[in-house]
Amino acid sequence: MRVLAVDYGTRGVGLAICDELRITVRPLAALRVARLKREEIAARIADTAQEYNVETIVVGLPLRMDGTRGDAARRVAGFIEALRRKTPAAVVEWDERLTSRAADERLRERGVDHRKRREMSDATAAAIILEDYLAENERRNAIAARDYVARPDTDA
Repeated sequence: MRVLAVDYGTRGVGLAICDELRITVRPLAALRVARLKREEIAARIADTAQEYNVETIVVGLPLRMDGTRGDAARRVAGFIEALRRKTPAAVVEWDERLTSRAADERLRERGVDHRKRREMSDATAAAIILEDYLAENERRNAIAARDYVARPDTDA
């Protein structure tokens, strides 16, 4: 099943999705949300999740550099609760520190001009969030498989 990532911002909400095998990640879109209410944004994302048959939605949580929650993280936490009310998909918080900076850097390295970078930044940040989430899940699954094989006394 697919995973959808969300980079929730005040001006735009970036979306990215992986393929069904969770191998490739691609930016989907950036929603311009300046005049939309949190519930409307959550409904649009829930519709997108349903359209793509998404099992999990990963929402970037903008923690402070020391790992604590500030105003931005509390705002995103409120959005996460609204999204959970709109979708049957699992909604997961994911530490997104420095993803916007990494997205800008990635686009700059690809030679994308400043104006286009602003348009693509939110969806690219969502793609980075999703890449990080998938890589961590792969790492955890590998450790779990290794630990399972290492216990020969386990009844299978």
